[in-house]
Amino acid sequence: MSNSTTPAVIRRADYTPPAFLIDTVALEFNLVPERTVVRNTMRLRRNPDAAPTATLELMGEQMEFISATLDGRPHADVHVNENGLSVSNIPDAFELTIESACKPAENTTLSGLYVSGGNFFTQCEAEGFRRITYFLDRPDVMATYTVTLRADKTAYPVLLSNGNLIEEGDLGDGRHFARWEDPFKKPSYLFALVAGKLVKLEQRMKTGSGKEKLLQVWVEPHDLDKTQHAMDSLVHSIEWDERRFGLELDLDRFMIVAVSDFNMGAMENKGLNIFNTKYVLANPETATDVDFSNIEAVVGHEYFHNWTGNRVTCRDWFQLSLKEGLTVFRDQEFSADMAAGLEPGAASDAARATKRIDDVRVLRQMQFAEDAGPMAHPVRPESYVEINNFYTMTVYEKGSEVVRMYQTLLGRDGFRRGMDLYFQRHDGQAVTCDDFRHAMADANGRDLAQFERWYSQAGTPRITVRARYDAATKRYVLTLTQGYAEASEAARATQKGPLLIPFSLGLIGKNGADLPLKLDGEKEPQGTTRVLEFTEQEQTFTFTDVAEEPLPSLLRNFSAPVVVDYDYTNEQLAFLLAHDSDPFNRWEAGQRLATRELLALADRASKGEELTLDDQVVSAFAQVLDNTTLTPAFQELALMLPSEGYLAEQMAVSDPAAVHAARVFVSRRLATGLHDRWLAVYEANRTPGEYRATPDDAGKRGLKNLALAYLSQLDDPTRAIELASAQYDAANNMTDRSAALSALLTAGASGSVDTTVADAALSDFYQRFESEPLVIDKWFALQATQRGGPKRNVLEIVRKLMQHPAFTLKNPNRARSLIFSFCGANPAQFHAADGSGYAFWAEQVVALDAMNPQVAARLARTLEQWRRYTPALREQAHAALEEVASKVKSRDVREIVEKALG
Repeated sequence: MSNSTTPAVIRRADYTPPAFLIDTVALEFNLVPERTVVRNTMRLRRNPDAAPTATLELMGEQMEFISATLDGRPHADVHVNENGLSVSNIPDAFELTIESACKPAENTTLSGLYVSGGNFFTQCEAEGFRRITYFLDRPDVMATYTVTLRADKTAYPVLLSNGNLIEEGDLGDGRHFARWEDPFKKPSYLFALVAGKLVKLEQRMKTGSGKEKLLQVWVEPHDLDKTQHAMDSLVHSIEWDERRFGLELDLDRFMIVAVSDFNMGAMENKGLNIFNTKYVLANPETATDVDFSNIEAVVGHEYFHNWTGNRVTCRDWFQLSLKEGLTVFRDQEFSADMAAGLEPGAASDAARATKRIDDVRVLRQMQFAEDAGPMAHPVRPESYVEINNFYTMTVYEKGSEVVRMYQTLLGRDGFRRGMDLYFQRHDGQAVTCDDFRHAMADANGRDLAQFERWYSQAGTPRITVRARYDAATKRYVLTLTQGYAEASEAARATQKGPLLIPFSLGLIGKNGADLPLKLDGEKEPQGTTRVLEFTEQEQTFTFTDVAEEPLPSLLRNFSAPVVVDYDYTNEQLAFLLAHDSDPFNRWEAGQRLATRELLALADRASKGEELTLDDQVVSAFAQVLDNTTLTPAFQELALMLPSEGYLAEQMAVSDPAAVHAARVFVSRRLATGLHDRWLAVYEANRTPGEYRATPDDAGKRGLKNLALAYLSQLDDPTRAIELASAQYDAANNMTDRSAALSALLTAGASGSVDTTVADAALSDFYQRFESEPLVIDKWFALQATQRGGPKRNVLEIVRKLMQHPAFTLKNPNRARSLIFSFCGANPAQFHAADGSGYAFWAEQVVALDAMNPQVAARLARTLEQWRRYTPALREQAHAALEEVASKVKSRDVREIVEKALG
């Protein structure tokens, strides 16, 4: 990795086709942890679509060059340089063989070929393949691969790579080999190998065309009992992709491998998906309902990449959302369908809406903040220094919303037509976001030129809505104006004109029922929810034959990733919360009501004024609790207060301490005012008997544990401690056990009770699960995110836990569980007035940068919004950022910190 003080900026506008193409690759590995030798034989030819050049430039990092031959003969015109290998004096088409060596045991970056737990793994996206062999390591160079793995048979009995196994056997010297062939062209970032002591869960299934496929989930032996849910999720994913998009599994086998040391969640390498154990391993004792749900989603996501990312891939890394935004949309649709079941109906619609709300919560809490900060960038970025820094919420989550808008505009059938044309045109190619847009437009006879701005403009659009009702003419006029919410200078520079925004809405009458919608000029009403195509800076829509003045239900189902400004009264929000037929907007009304009160209280708290809560808020929450027509899963979401991070983002000057004080006050007021209801909800939503990871049971557990969380915040939490202790002791699943432990920690933070019970539960939890790394991650995270109190200084606890024998900074999951949880998910403690949280952050970023820059860069982003804080916090944060800037060496972290400092 380059340590130059001025790293090069890569720009989308500078893209040029590769000077050479690679048709076939034959890789041979002699796998030895200390020094693995790689023999790479490539068939290359000049690219007729590129400018001619005399030299072949291959990328390479942190490798030892051994030799090179051209068409079978030693070649002298080969020169090693800082960025790779230059090969001169070459014909138009030739075979090049390069031998090199790397040191997997020393590779703490977890990029390229590395050793984890005594086994070999790879991670090549985005630019890890150049750490394995010298190569044209760019996504638009696609080749077919044959891979031969050789290793000690006792130490590495399992040898896996992409595609289909074509040969294996003993070598006679205690070693063995396996040869794999991938029949589909792929870019180097999709290469993978795995070697080690692993066992498998195996299943065969037939696809729609009647072809039999072999499915395997590979794990370390002690984890085999936690693989069935991942296998079930894979089967469901394969069946769903055939049913929804007509896409069939194309290889004879499909493999998932779990590894505990992994920078990402998972990787979609062709036919050999490598996963973080967090998204594979699950049984009721060790995994929560959220874990079960996340595993299903991530298994689906990586499998869906087989077509949206692998069969059709990105021309360059600026097009990353072409595969990631599209595939996030696909996994969201898959998860919604799995939660809803196959039968349509009210329960199905509610489950689908709950999933939608979950997805939007993540988008608004994290991506909207990104849009307003120094790392703001379009869905298709224009430049980068380190591509690893652009695996962002904007590329993934906002990218998925852009794809969803195609479906909203074109309809589900129209979207499918666009997908079919996309694959028909581009299977086996490396293409762009524009190619996807053109397929959608052409398949539906639409002009979507304006829609391109969603890819090229950064920032969160803001829509102001003005309404006017004329009782005499029964006309209701809505005027929409579009601009942008708060954005950085970098984001504002990209904003060139109005967007095409699908704006979904309904009108609600005084009795709470939807009114029929007829736009001016239409002969008949067309439904009660309409999608308006909002294309101008300001646009007016007139509804006719509106019998009474309605209440607008705006941006139903969150039809576009925008902020809507409309001056609802508290009474109107409470009415929408009680009556809106759109579940998303019903939830949104409650969130708006709570946010409005919480921000007003935070303002009072920052001035040291007395805090009081509008009784209407308590009444609105009571109505949700009492409404038996709502599903428990929806009630849980509706009764959760907006997060402290989201609230801080809504303030002109963020004051984390004031936000925390306001949120704690409201939580306690709701706990006190609705005490009996919380107890009743707790009892009514128990799930006795055997644990089931079904959406219904998970919804009940979620609501029950939310009730327990509220009760634990009472000034006298004695009853909550009794309930939590009993739940902890009797739990037959991790969801209830971890929720009970969290409630005990919250109750203990009040300062009014003895913390002995919480401490005893923490000790018991560790002893029960010390051999389960993913559960111990939860143990660390629960302590890092606890509220803290007079007797519990959380930063001191975190520092002490870093000395615990189970903690290591080298494992990304462990670092995330403790350090990231404290810095990113405990704002009141992290943003301590004395700057101690920032000093801790700086220490950890510098320490991580020396071993794993990708992980360090993720942590570095915690302080990118430092300019939004109060003056005292800004001063402390600035000092911490300057310290990091003076010490770190990687491109990854320097790009983040330098952009933050401006």
